[in-house]
Amino acid sequence: MIRENQKILNRIQVLLDGCVIASSLILAFVLRFNNYKSGDYIPLSNYLKALIIIIPLYLFLYSLFGLYLPHRNKDLTEEALNITSANIIGVIILLSILFIIKEVNYSRLVILLFAFFSILFTVLERFTVRKTLRFLRKQGYNIKYILVIGAGELGQQFVQKLKANKELGYSIIGFLDERKKVGRKIHDVEVIGRLSDLENIINKTLIDEIIVTLSIKEYDLLKEIIKIGEKSGVKVQIVPDYLKYIPAKPYIDEIDGMPLINIRRVPLDNIGNYLIKRTFDISVSLICLILLSPIMLTTAILIKLTSPGPIIFKQERVGLNRRTFMMYKFRSMKVQTDEESDTRWTTENDPRRTKIGTFIRKTSIDELPQLFNVLKGDMSLIGPRPERPYFVEQFKEEIPKYMVKHQVRPGITGWAQVNGWRGDTSIEERIKCDIYYIENWSLALDIKILVLTVFKGFVNKNAY
Repeated sequence: MIRENQKILNRIQVLLDGCVIASSLILAFVLRFNNYKSGDYIPLSNYLKALIIIIPLYLFLYSLFGLYLPHRNKDLTEEALNITSANIIGVIILLSILFIIKEVNYSRLVILLFAFFSILFTVLERFTVRKTLRFLRKQGYNIKYILVIGAGELGQQFVQKLKANKELGYSIIGFLDERKKVGRKIHDVEVIGRLSDLENIINKTLIDEIIVTLSIKEYDLLKEIIKIGEKSGVKVQIVPDYLKYIPAKPYIDEIDGMPLINIRRVPLDNIGNYLIKRTFDISVSLICLILLSPIMLTTAILIKLTSPGPIIFKQERVGLNRRTFMMYKFRSMKVQTDEESDTRWTTENDPRRTKIGTFIRKTSIDELPQLFNVLKGDMSLIGPRPERPYFVEQFKEEIPKYMVKHQVRPGITGWAQVNGWRGDTSIEERIKCDIYYIENWSLALDIKILVLTVFKGFVNKNAY
């Protein structure tokens, strides 16, 4: 039922988003051509016809950026950033289409105004929807009354999540538990009885659903709970207790009908997702190499003129499936022995840097040759940053889950880097970001990280 309610909310959200998109385009047109005489521009009807393409495109981009995901409890700032990113991509696509089909009659200013209004009004719409839902829930509309069986750790976590997502509209009547004292309150929810009281409580109280949050050792009670629930016409849902033993988002596979629970969901294990990401990597890398070739050529010349040694620095790094590869960078330090470069951590004011080395490291220009690593298939544009074997051997013993990062290709930039965990910063926090990326990969997330890299990822105070 929780998922069904979320689907209804999502459909309403899609409808509202479509209306906002259409209204934004109309407002942009009116503001642009309000003082023009008829005949000086193509009519509004032509722009309205374009909505046949614009609305589905934008709704698709909103979906890609996770704006319709269920059970969301994200800060409005994060949602606004996703809305902005989706709209920027949408405008780029629209302008590209107009360029390709050589359509010069549509006003570019109208499109830019449309982008501004669609971002502004969509953020305001999302804010209004949130406030409206919370107001309606407080007034008691569309409330579902649930009984939670099991007041242990799992039951308490479930109650906290429902309280954090009040817009779903669930009211918790109480706990049933064998070990907790009747009358005791846990997270403001009262223990109202034992399991033996279940049928009597259902008969005397309005209950829409029963949520079972028992521990594994109590699963022998499930048969009786389900029997009573179905006898009384009340839906029964089970929160599986094994989740507390699994360190990630699990997913279920099967072999000949037998379920297999995989403890870590890695979307890039899917061949379709892999091909999408690889195509994206190759396409964007080629474009970047063409656009950035003047910068790369200038950097190569300056390195050669300012310090003796090779232009390109090669270093062994650990990549996908723990296999090593040679990673390319513009040389930013004086020539060193392999032992020095492989075992010393770069620090602030490092004396090994060359005259131009400080600048190209601070601006991330030294990383640009890794675009060739991407084309070779050693790396991806987006992913966990690869590390030297010497440090990998240290970190895998010291940092929990450190080696999980090697389940995907390493990247030139990543979720950790755009969140500030770059250079001589916390490895633990970096790994948390890497694991989040691995388990939540999507093309939209890759695009989002690229956009964030452009705006705040190239120049970083921790890049020594």
